[in-house]
Amino acid sequence: MHRVVLHLYDNDPKRMNLVLNNAANIDAHYKTKGGEVQIEIVAYGPGLTMLHAGKSLVKKRIANFGQNFDNITFRACGKTHKKMSKKAGKSVPLLPQAKMVPAGVIHLMERQEQGWSYVRP
Repeated sequence: MHRVVLHLYDNDPKRMNLVLNNAANIDAHYKTKGGEVQIEIVAYGPGLTMLHAGKSLVKKRIANFGQNFDNITFRACGKTHKKMSKKAGKSVPLLPQAKMVPAGVIHLMERQEQGWSYVRP
């Protein structure tokens, strides 16, 4: 089993699509080789906009990933979410595919300590 965590910090649709393309390409590579891979995309800071239900410019692609890839998951930084919600004056809604982690940076560190590969596209 291969495991990789992809990091997104940018509120840039090109970067968001690059991260999603990387995830799809990694998945396709291992499927053609008969291997297994688990992929997490961790968004924090400005990158959390990718998972913002009202602002994501890639929400259709993320919904498609949720329907077609059971091995690709999305993690949202709880600290960034708290700051965004405070600024908005209400809880910021996230896409249903997003699972909250306490802190994106800490999650990335812990995944690396657990032996996951780390990629920042």
